[in-house]
Amino acid sequence: MASSDDLNGGVGAAIPGPFVVSHPCPVCHGQGCPTCHGTGVGRFYHGTKADLNTGDLIKPGHTANYGKLDRTTAYVYLTGTPDAATWGVELALGEGRGRIYIVEPVGTIEDDPNLTDKKFPGNPTKSYRSREPLRVIGEVVDWQGHSPEELTAMKDGLERLKQQGVGPID
Repeated sequence: MASSDDLNGGVGAAIPGPFVVSHPCPVCHGQGCPTCHGTGVGRFYHGTKADLNTGDLIKPGHTANYGKLDRTTAYVYLTGTPDAATWGVELALGEGRGRIYIVEPVGTIEDDPNLTDKKFPGNPTKSYRSREPLRVIGEVVDWQGHSPEELTAMKDGLERLKQQGVGPID
């Protein structure tokens, strides 16, 4: 998956394979500090179909994209990997164009229990959630989605989990 974003001055940046943090924290070099909220991640992403602008806040309290759709979200989700943000775009409901935003958490974040230990040991997807907003600081302007086969396999897997009664943890 290749990508470039507006924080690179229009210069494309090669993004390594799945679940690789592309930008370790420049302060602690990936070791964890208050600047990166202890994650070691220097750049966070949010995949969505919403049309947002730099400076906008992504807040909890919207209709859910996953699981029981008649519920209101209690969290906003972010990731340290472009690949996980791409899944967020591809699996989100809605008719809008898929977008991946570069975001910064306004408050505290925690591991996303939907993807940590429940599905992947530890947190290889660098997936987090927060009850406080995320501020949009940029947008990944050139990203590639997963292959049709990967997308079908993911959707089939999610349907199997749904049939087994396994849904998102809120």
